Amino acid sequence: MLNKKTVEDLKDLKGRKVLVRCDFNVPLKDGVIQNYNRIDGAVPTIKKLLDQGAKVILCSHLGKPKGEPLPELSLEPVAAALKERLGAEVKFVNDPKVTGPETQAAAASLEGGEVLLLQNTRYRVEETKYGKDENADAYAKELAALCDNDIFVNDAFGTAHRAHCSNVGVTKYTKENVVGYLMEKEIKFLGEAVENPVRPFVAILGGAKVSDKINVINNLLEKVDTLIIGGGMAYTFLKAQGQEVGNSLLEADKLDYALEMVEKAKAKGVNLLLPVDHVVGREFSNDTERKVVDTIEAGWSGFDIGPKTIENYKKALEGAKTVVWNGPMGVFEFENFAEGTLEVCRAVAELTDATTVIGGGDSVNAVKRLGFADKMTHISTGGGASLEFLEGKELPGVAAADNK
Repeated sequence: MLNKKTVEDLKDLKGRKVLVRCDFNVPLKDGVIQNYNRIDGAVPTIKKLLDQGAKVILCSHLGKPKGEPLPELSLEPVAAALKERLGAEVKFVNDPKVTGPETQAAAASLEGGEVLLLQNTRYRVEETKYGKDENADAYAKELAALCDNDIFVNDAFGTAHRAHCSNVGVTKYTKENVVGYLMEKEIKFLGEAVENPVRPFVAILGGAKVSDKINVINNLLEKVDTLIIGGGMAYTFLKAQGQEVGNSLLEADKLDYALEMVEKAKAKGVNLLLPVDHVVGREFSNDTERKVVDTIEAGWSGFDIGPKTIENYKKALEGAKTVVWNGPMGVFEFENFAEGTLEVCRAVAELTDATTVIGGGDSVNAVKRLGFADKMTHISTGGGASLEFLEGKELPGVAAADNK
């Protein structure tokens, strides 16, 4: 793991104020939370601080209000959910300024073992402008002042790839800056999988576009034994090698790059696997006419990997000791084109002696839909952050924490 201080390194917390950046960016519908995973993920760190008698102040963004105090993006429903999970009162101030006088008063009056949740940090336009706007620095300072400039815990891996006021700016003004349990777990599993993998190391990349994963492919080819490619991005690779792809998704400006990566894989001795057959459809619809083909004709589009490809990919996963998977194998949201993703998911889940790390919304959805979540070593909470981690980038939210 990157050598960062964690909540375990904090001592003598009784009566001290701790500001915790969580990821409460939960899906809401008519004010009702649709999925509690992110809230549940934050609970262990919060409980640890409360058990030690700290005065805990929580902050998070929700959606993209862009500096507007939009009622539909209020964190009030999260306060109610936290109260239930923590079995403790969670104070909440509906403060459009986030750090205004009423919030300051609530923070000042906190007792040891009590919790205050701030309003959506993005109600302030400065939140996302840290380093680009001098007002943003003032906002970061206001946030730090709420915890008496004492301790800051970052447990929001989902925003670790962004340098914002509430995860990076605030660390300029607090004495101690550490990562929470959730952040620690993300850094440990993603970091060890990529930097110190037990071999054979297999990476599976899917999704629509090569352009979304250019740096990930480039970085992983330096590290993996096998790279499996599926999803829409595969057609750019196939076209680059002279194959017909019909009306399939294609990034014509990435053909040279795809060829370059094929050559790089050969030079590095990496087994690069691409689809050898396809489930194709006429139109982008679940109920479109479909068939399995080896070569995609004009008028047809590849929407999933075919049965021979599924077998190839499953065979490549046999005996793997480290697997990182990001992105679906086809148009996973359509049931008729979900089999490739589901079969790859099943194969990864059946690896009983491997470290399996899943990142990216659709891959996570596949794992949960099949009921295999408990069979994976780690399911990443941060789509964009985990991708940037796989690119080998330093994440600002991680870098801002104190080193051990």
